[in-house]
Amino acid sequence: MKYNIRGENMEVTPALRDYVEKKVGKLERYFDTTPIADVNVRMQVLNTQHIIEITIPMPQLLLRGEEVHSDMYAAIDKVVEKLERQIRKHKTKVNRKFRQEGSLKYMFKNELEPLEGEPIPTDDLEVVRKKRFNLKPMDAEEAILQMDMLGHDFFVYSDAVNGSTSVVYKRKDGKYGLIEPEA
Repeated sequence: MKYNIRGENMEVTPALRDYVEKKVGKLERYFDTTPIADVNVRMQVLNTQHIIEITIPMPQLLLRGEEVHSDMYAAIDKVVEKLERQIRKHKTKVNRKFRQEGSLKYMFKNELEPLEGEPIPTDDLEVVRKKRFNLKPMDAEEAILQMDMLGHDFFVYSDAVNGSTSVVYKRKDGKYGLIEPEA
């Protein structure tokens, strides 16, 4: 794996860099072969909060975790645990759903044990509620106002300019995000 580690409002020391590479490198044990992937790490300090975000895009799988803590090393430990849970959850899902040759199942080792204290779901995911609604044409700002007015964390709408379906959402930092389909 190739590491891209950057810091915002802080200097990434060699000790921090080594710690991240050592901790994230342990994720390789979950794969049959070392994944060829870029590991994008963003470390940030806001007041007394240390924020770390790790994104590992791989073919057919995206691992992403973000953690906030008063200590950067503790935040690194927590975000790596999050990524491990994602791998285990995905492995369980893959084993259950896709049993044919050439699927993602063959990316992972078979001898994974479940995380201690973390139950792995054995029953299929179930949709418990459906909603239908008309997508009204609007811009992102109007969609954010609608979302806030409803008290939701996200809002699906039809973009007034290009007619595509888009989603606005509220981020953990209180700002807003926009998801648009690729052309």
